[in-house]
Amino acid sequence: MSTKTDINERDQLMRQRSNLLDDIELLKETLRGEVDVDIDEGDPDVVEREKSAVLLSALEARLASVEDALRAIDRGTYGTCERCGKPIPPERLEVRPDATMCVTCQTEFERLLKRGMTPPRPRWGYELDAEVEEE
Repeated sequence: MSTKTDINERDQLMRQRSNLLDDIELLKETLRGEVDVDIDEGDPDVVEREKSAVLLSALEARLASVEDALRAIDRGTYGTCERCGKPIPPERLEVRPDATMCVTCQTEFERLLKRGMTPPRPRWGYELDAEVEEE
């Protein structure tokens, strides 16, 4: 059963998802264009293309995060840290509605990433729903 908060969060996440999809499509269109590579080092067209590729990757990661949060709403686990199982403070969800981890677990996750480790995701220590595994 969805609460009013879940419905508001879902609406906000759906708007973010739509905006991200639009931005991703625009960047993909930009990257589809051919670039005349100049043999000079530091060709501005190549540099801009590389920036666009990095931005595309960041937008796709953000989209995945938004979609994870939408699935959490569907499962009824929205607002619960996927790592430790504790509630995510409402203040964090207001700032970052797609947050699926509390600040402590997110910090640990990012620390492990910086060390070159790949922390298991999406749910550390919790069983995934069969529906989610199929997606």
